[in-house]
Amino acid sequence: MKLVLKFFLLAVFLTLASDAGSQNFREEYEADIRKKEWPKTDFSNAVVSLDEIDHGGTPKDGIPAIDFPKFVPASLVKNISPREPVITVEIDGIARAYPFRVLMQHEIVNDYIKGRPITVTFCPLCNSAMVFSGQVGSKTLTFGVTGWLRNSDLVMYDRQTESWWQQFTGRAIFGEMAGETLKRLPARIESFEKFKKRNPFGDVLFPENPGLRDYGTTPYVGYDSLPYPYFRAGPLPDNIPAMARVVSVGKQAWALSLVRQKGKIETTDGLVITWEEGQNSALDSRIISGGRDIGNVLVQQITATGLVLIPYSVDFAFAFHAFNPESKIIIE
Repeated sequence: MKLVLKFFLLAVFLTLASDAGSQNFREEYEADIRKKEWPKTDFSNAVVSLDEIDHGGTPKDGIPAIDFPKFVPASLVKNISPREPVITVEIDGIARAYPFRVLMQHEIVNDYIKGRPITVTFCPLCNSAMVFSGQVGSKTLTFGVTGWLRNSDLVMYDRQTESWWQQFTGRAIFGEMAGETLKRLPARIESFEKFKKRNPFGDVLFPENPGLRDYGTTPYVGYDSLPYPYFRAGPLPDNIPAMARVVSVGKQAWALSLVRQKGKIETTDGLVITWEEGQNSALDSRIISGGRDIGNVLVQQITATGLVLIPYSVDFAFAFHAFNPESKIIIE
């Protein structure tokens, strides 16, 4: 609750600081932080304006990414309840699950599967969980948390060039790499129970020091029941509540309530979106395993050889709209 209160008070401060009389103070305050913490980042090489960036209240790496992940077989995991959410990846026969109970405290995991660098990300403020390749051209990148936000979304940085990257889009927005885009990888957002049933000997991320942080809890109690996000997020969608969940695929999005109602949606471009019960919200009750059931979503593409998993996410409507203002969220 202390972290939630901190975010709330900071959001109030930033709102007040956006008034004309306080604008200079805010700009000087944020410029000073950038100068001290980011001397290697070239903010003049940019694809967005610095006016769009908010300080989130934590310093560089104040939320520590995981760089040397440890795993245990799913069949041996005892502390994760069946309906807790995980984001899962399967590459070259290796299946791994990254529980939200861990991602909530770290937001980024840098990993390798069969020698391939991947970055697993979760932004609680947007409810966006995405996996990217860590390879950009000839560069292998690893990522950390800047402590800054754009449209309430996590802004990452790569440790190799200290460029800043938008988590929601995978695009570099400041620095040497500005304009480059990370490749998204297919990943499931599902309950631990579903992953374990499919991969009983699959790898499950385990905290290096389980007693160091309050794993299994969320500091954002009741966040997904609020009318608006803590931080600014640009113009809000006009046909769906800001904090409603949507299923997004690229620049398309469907209200989760619609997918839940229908159970299955097939689109004209060959997408198959399914919903079934059995996954806790990670942003409802303090204990994640006690969160209300929001269900499991899966998005696949029809191909000549059958259904294939594709990148998708289950985000808050405000976040999808902020980064895709020209797209209309399908609600019926």
